[in-house]
Amino acid sequence: QVQLVEFGGGLVQAGGSLRLSCAASGRTFSRYHMGWFRQAPGKEREFVAAISRSGGTTYYADSVKGRFTISGGNAKNTVDLQMDSLRPEDTAVYYCAAAVALIDYTQDRGYNYWGQGTQVTVSS
Repeated sequence: QVQLVEFGGGLVQAGGSLRLSCAASGRTFSRYHMGWFRQAPGKEREFVAAISRSGGTTYYADSVKGRFTISGGNAKNTVDLQMDSLRPEDTAVYYCAAAVALIDYTQDRGYNYWGQGTQVTVSS
């Protein structure tokens, strides 16, 4: 079992930056593939970024590629999401998730554990 808690959400102006962190208790991230998802009001939850268990491979949604960076994993007990050049459309609740085994990093159904979410609001 692993418990996930997200930190770092808040309000920022468009073009600004935020750094989200996901802390784990129970087991280290070296046992899990890690992902970040987000859900905006009235929309389905969508994939944002993921990092492999080893920390050596990362994946990004096209909408955030070049602006967001995921880091951590590989025996570290935090996984971070650095978000730069934020846009109003990035406004959502952001969730950290952990998976024992994954075929498709972008599908939320493959993840076993979820955090409670942290709100990110980008004003125009």
